[in-house]
Amino acid sequence: MNSLVILIGALCIFALAYRYYAAFLSAKVACLNDQNITPAFKLKDGRDYVPLNKLIVFGHHFAAISGPGPLIGPVLAAQFGYLPGLLWILIGAVLAGGAHDFIILFASIRQNGESLSKIALKEVGKVVGIATSIAILFIIITALAGLGIAVANALSESAWGTFTIFMTIPIAIILGISLKIYPKGIILFSFLGVILLILGVVFGYNIQNNLHYAKYFFFSKDELALLITFYGFLASVLPVWLLLVPRDYLSAYMKIGTILFLALGIFIVHPKIAMPAFTPFIHGGGPVIPGKVWPFVCITIACGAISGFHALIGSGTTPKMIRKESEIPFIGYGAMMVEAFVSIMALIAATSLIPADYFAINVKGDIFAALGMKPVHLNELSNLVGENIQGRPGGAVSLAVGMAYIFGNIPGFKFLMAYWYHFAIMFEAVFILTTLDAGTRVARFLLQDFLTPIYGRFKEHTWLPGVFATSLITCFAWGYLLYFGEIKTIWPMFGIANQLLSTIALGIATTLILKYRDFKYALCTFLPMLFMLATTLSAGFLSIKNTYLPMKNSQGNLNSFLILVMMMLVLIIIGDCSNKWIKLLKVNSKGNKNNWGA
Repeated sequence: MNSLVILIGALCIFALAYRYYAAFLSAKVACLNDQNITPAFKLKDGRDYVPLNKLIVFGHHFAAISGPGPLIGPVLAAQFGYLPGLLWILIGAVLAGGAHDFIILFASIRQNGESLSKIALKEVGKVVGIATSIAILFIIITALAGLGIAVANALSESAWGTFTIFMTIPIAIILGISLKIYPKGIILFSFLGVILLILGVVFGYNIQNNLHYAKYFFFSKDELALLITFYGFLASVLPVWLLLVPRDYLSAYMKIGTILFLALGIFIVHPKIAMPAFTPFIHGGGPVIPGKVWPFVCITIACGAISGFHALIGSGTTPKMIRKESEIPFIGYGAMMVEAFVSIMALIAATSLIPADYFAINVKGDIFAALGMKPVHLNELSNLVGENIQGRPGGAVSLAVGMAYIFGNIPGFKFLMAYWYHFAIMFEAVFILTTLDAGTRVARFLLQDFLTPIYGRFKEHTWLPGVFATSLITCFAWGYLLYFGEIKTIWPMFGIANQLLSTIALGIATTLILKYRDFKYALCTFLPMLFMLATTLSAGFLSIKNTYLPMKNSQGNLNSFLILVMMMLVLIIIGDCSNKWIKLLKVNSKGNKNNWGA
């Protein structure tokens, strides 16, 4: 299969979807109106509610939603061949993910930037509201652990990568302070920020090769787990303009720039897709992802096609910063299309590797030996990138190798393979950490809302004792799972939790559309919800039965319990939503186009 055909075809599909489907959602389903005052102005507080330029908000939103799913998910799903993942990314992102992100972001803006659980409480009912709050807290904890473990595995024992990621924090703080003092300097400061990020990669080589300095940035997976947890706490309690938004903003340019350069590299190199359309592992028994192609290709790719985590950002930080409703399609639907394009690039990079090399990287030695495969270019690739890449599961290393391979085959660039590889590692880690920091902040909002009935001051997002306490509880919870988990136990649970949340969000969105618009428009969210409900419940049941219970240890029992609780909560929520739908259909409510959800 020619990679150019995949690249150009995907671009055309995403462009058409944004041009026509996003316009349909804007005009017919949401009825956007710039005369409405957004929460960024209505509740402006200088900390969380801050009206910002749409490019900055897009940068934050895209960086926050683009976690490990669009990068690592397609790489792991390549176990099934290139075609299953490709089809799910194209169909899922256009018809499910884009609509999911658009409607939830819009609904939150019309509800003063309130969280998904508060929207559910107000618009659906008390049972759904309470169950959604509990479900989101369970789900976000597992999701954040999944995000963190991908970073820990990618940076483990790599001084170069750790130094580069560390440098993104002070660079972001400097950018945040500079923009606070002189907002008109955004172009200059952004340019300087990107240059500093690139210099971080370049100087990382010197750090790696200097034993005196390297020891300060050489950490094990467990040590990185603690450091990542501390970073999540720091990003959660600091004002959004100081660390979270500028870091996400810079990261977005780095991400988009890298993907565009990767697309250019594919145009120049046009690598052949070495992985077959389907592998024998579509029937199960694969060494990377347990289970058959369905439902596991969907939960493995996760954010690259549809993600419940996006609903937390779309009803968390982002709606508090948008200036007018006409910016919603660009930020909501547009960011999802860009993320899907990232997934396509990751899929191409991974499947351009020889299958035997792909499995040698993503599978531990003893398991790989049982496959009966012989690596082809593995030793050569290890020498070129300057690290041992065999038996490095998790997807991050194989993606970085695939990207470095494409960049290195651009005429005159091969001698930079080690730099390309570590740049790709930084690119992946930055992608993931920007979701982790925003997710931790969103979890803090949710926990504060949950604790408000116990002590009223928790509702004040500027009350520092409440901010610190809820951030600490949140970080401890996901940090515990991160510290004691592994990629093979955390990633499937992350995927199931993430997709279960998308099912909840689509169910709530369906209720909102039925309440304020004609019932035919509810199909935009109802049909994707049905598919995701079947997919996630199947994946949850199979994971408990075939993966976690056979572990016969406390970690397996804990994971089984968490998934079971989440599945039960989803069934309660969808069941109660169904009763609401029946009532709404009976009255055939068409609502007021100018007062949708207001």
